[in-house]
Amino acid sequence: MFEAQAICTRTRLQLPIFTRNCISRPIIGFVARISNPNELLCQTHSCSFLSPPEDIRTQTRFTFNASSSSVGSAEYIEEPATKVRFQTSLSLPGCSISLSLLGTGYREKVFAIIGVKVYAAGLYVNQSILNSLNAWKGRSAAEIQEDSSLFSTIFQSPLEKSLQIVLVRDVDGKTFWDALNDAISPRIKSPTPVDESALSTFRSIFQGQPLKKGTFIFLTWPDPLKMLVCISADGLPSSVDAAIESENVALALFDVFFGDTPVSPSLKSSVVNGLESVLK
Repeated sequence: MFEAQAICTRTRLQLPIFTRNCISRPIIGFVARISNPNELLCQTHSCSFLSPPEDIRTQTRFTFNASSSSVGSAEYIEEPATKVRFQTSLSLPGCSISLSLLGTGYREKVFAIIGVKVYAAGLYVNQSILNSLNAWKGRSAAEIQEDSSLFSTIFQSPLEKSLQIVLVRDVDGKTFWDALNDAISPRIKSPTPVDESALSTFRSIFQGQPLKKGTFIFLTWPDPLKMLVCISADGLPSSVDAAIESENVALALFDVFFGDTPVSPSLKSSVVNGLESVLK
């Protein structure tokens, strides 16, 4: 149904570091196997949600901040396929600390043989989550990709994770929810009354709401038992629109993007390659 590709702009590693769109500040980069030690480079491959194409390599460049945003110009990473810019560090409603950008990608809906980009997406995490991933130190990207327990550990961590979705075209709210529900439902085999209530709350956020190009949607997991939903048509949200109080629904949504059959394969692949580098 959709396919995604994660590509970000180039960043050079120096002390201090200067990026093309930002002021100097210290960062940690995910460094892949490259000949030039000053480049931060991750490699991912595009993958179709319905039938993966041939293994075509693309390059993904991004950074992982060592501290919260400095005063002054914010840093951004551009997802080049959609030209959407993601801040490298965000403070979000319901989060106790700034979250750092770990990877970006985009999702594309295919009508017949024509792909139409629907949204760009970026995963943000509390950097302390990395402290719980020591068991994967030295693992290759392929090993991490095949080991679902890593992403399960990330989800089960009582530290914040957030997925930012930025629409790149107008979408009817019902259409957006239907696509989400189609992905969520198979992942909850026997929904409980709590799950049903949570899904009803989730659905009501989108039903009848036109989602314009440029709208931000944040799905934030402050802990495994809850998911916060924020929608903003005018920049970063200042409040939470709904709290989804169901571990099954929260897990299902996380699995939609980072499970064994993600709806955005190259977004997950981007995160996997980044984790491989930072966990060396």
